[in-house]
Amino acid sequence: MEVSSFFHADTGTWTHVVVEGRDAVLIDPVLDFDARSAVASTRSADALLQWLRERQLTVHWLLETHAHADHISAGAYLKKQLGAALAIGAGIVAVQQQFADVIKLDARELTVFDRLLKDGDELPANAFSVTVIATPGHTADSLCYRIGQHAFIGDTLFAPDVGSARCDFPGGSATQLFASMQKILQLPDDTLLHLCHDYPVNGRAPRSSTTVLEQRRSNIHIGSDRPASDYIALRQTRDAGLAVPVLFWPSIICNLRGGELPAADAQDVRYLNIPLNYFGPH
Repeated sequence: MEVSSFFHADTGTWTHVVVEGRDAVLIDPVLDFDARSAVASTRSADALLQWLRERQLTVHWLLETHAHADHISAGAYLKKQLGAALAIGAGIVAVQQQFADVIKLDARELTVFDRLLKDGDELPANAFSVTVIATPGHTADSLCYRIGQHAFIGDTLFAPDVGSARCDFPGGSATQLFASMQKILQLPDDTLLHLCHDYPVNGRAPRSSTTVLEQRRSNIHIGSDRPASDYIALRQTRDAGLAVPVLFWPSIICNLRGGELPAADAQDVRYLNIPLNYFGPH
């Protein structure tokens, strides 16, 4: 089994492809979007498609670790190109309902994903299978995907020198996230934990993975057996001072639709209708 990881520098996002023979699953693909010019493109997704086709791989699943709030998913685009099934955590329903009225989700868009996953689900990919571990806290729909000695952990944990994900979005919970991190840290010490994001500090290169042992020993937020009460206080204090991500609304608007961009009008122009003052005075 091989894991190939592709870094999207603009958003600090890792996309992972797991391959056994000619069978593959793809985790957390990214659509390019420039907030200043409002230009969306499939440049990164197309490069990934070329890589897959050169290797003659069959992608069985497009897997989202959660509904991202800092980049737009390329899931919907790649589903059309590859014919693979698009899956996400069952908690997406609660996230969609939270924002349905705000971003005008209709009933059809609430069923855009091919499968809603729950803790313990198994996904067949011919030569191997994927085990689903529910890890809510950062978001209500967050999942970890375990494949052999590899685990793809979304935003549950970051690199040890970065720590852990925020929990202040609607449906987030520092208490839940602490419990989810403990589930991950109970995996075997040598389990490779593949990250969804990395935000390098002190000039180091981006990291795509760590190990359970490294996280347990040196993660700046939960390492050395930090108690739940200390972590929750730290997380809530940090979250209170964080700004809303630059791409929050473009990401939410598209990702709750599986990464589908808003429909074009009669002039073939697409519009992102962003609510004002949702996070501030009305």
